[in-house]
Amino acid sequence: MKTFARNFKWILLAAVLAANLAVGARLYSQEAAAAEEKAGQDSPYEMYTLFSKVVEQVRANYVDADKSTYRDLIYGALKGMLQSLDPHSQFMDEEAFTSMREDTAGKFGGLGITIGIKDDVLTVIAPMEDTPAFRAGLLSGDKIVEINGDSTDGLALEDAVKKLRGDPGTKVKIKIFRPKTQLMKEFELERAIINVPSIKDTRVLDGGIGYVRMLQFGEETAADLQVELDKLEEQKVKALVLDLRSNPGGLLTAAVDVAQKFLRRGDLVVFTRGRDNRMERSYRARARETFPGVPMVVLINGYSASASEIVAGALQDNHRAVLVGEKSFGKGSVQSVLPQEGGTAIRLTTAKYYTPSERVIHDVGIEPDVVVPMSVENWRNILLSRNRAEETNGVESAVAADEGWTVGGEEEDIPDIGASVPAEEEIDLDNVADPQLDRACDMLRGILVFQKR
Repeated sequence: MKTFARNFKWILLAAVLAANLAVGARLYSQEAAAAEEKAGQDSPYEMYTLFSKVVEQVRANYVDADKSTYRDLIYGALKGMLQSLDPHSQFMDEEAFTSMREDTAGKFGGLGITIGIKDDVLTVIAPMEDTPAFRAGLLSGDKIVEINGDSTDGLALEDAVKKLRGDPGTKVKIKIFRPKTQLMKEFELERAIINVPSIKDTRVLDGGIGYVRMLQFGEETAADLQVELDKLEEQKVKALVLDLRSNPGGLLTAAVDVAQKFLRRGDLVVFTRGRDNRMERSYRARARETFPGVPMVVLINGYSASASEIVAGALQDNHRAVLVGEKSFGKGSVQSVLPQEGGTAIRLTTAKYYTPSERVIHDVGIEPDVVVPMSVENWRNILLSRNRAEETNGVESAVAADEGWTVGGEEEDIPDIGASVPAEEEIDLDNVADPQLDRACDMLRGILVFQKR
């Protein structure tokens, strides 16, 4: 009896082990099959084999042999691969990489517009004042549908920049689609040396409110801003408006240097975060705060982008300023330039910017605390009223009239953006209101009254 009981225990143990082995083997085979299937879906060897076969077939059979060299095919494939990721990633051949390195910050031959991709269409982010584009009447939000007769559909951002820039005195034709009116117009603009200032319109408004408008973020922006802030400090301003409307941005270092002028030492300005939390890096204020305790408003609109959004987000999250205007553009990604063999390089999006409260900027934008809508036409008229010299150059009549604007030729040529609305009537530039600035000043005056109490 004892022998049977002992044998039964061993038999039962063996059965349990056998069952465990069977279940384990089945689970392992299922996981192995799943892993094999997943690997097959993204197998580098299978994809490289496909790529090399296609290259050889194109090279052997394409009708124009001079267009199917290995260099042409591989470079074309690399450009398409990078462009398919996002509008800011790019493969640069030797010429493009050299041009990028030799590009002079703040001074170049072009039209005076900052462009980007919005709604998958090449879009004017902001025309720069005192430039051919501004004088011709281009507006933020205009869609560039053709450059020198060639469609911009699918054109990489950097390739568009290359087509628009050129030697001063040369001309370029661009066809513009304006979503608000659903009309098109072709402009022939003469390229010029574009000198882009950082700061403009510094002054003291009623009630002792200082006002500074920033046009871009370049290498000298922080230093230029400090000069203007010193002037305002001498005039003992009681509050400050920082105008970042239609500021297309610029250098990250400039954004950090500007933001830290209004933050306490150690306050977080912005941080970057990449894939799987790689490329994470924080930027903090490290300088003396300017105007500590002075109430502050930052003005933004739909074409405040990049570095402008970093500054606005930092001041908002650190409770240093109230944001007034409209939601910003939403350009907050980090591009790294990675040199390759043979003098080429790739520009690759490797991270995104986050505000101190961990809000992502890219494709989202910065929401103002107080929303005050205003059309781009109104904003342009404000700029014209501040720069009276422009009117003598015929800009006023060119902007007010609808001459030269026509309905697009083919329906498929017109981007599907917005609804058609009537064009605005002429506006008296001598009496142009700035509702966003007016709202900002009203808020600051109210805060000053409250502080006295």
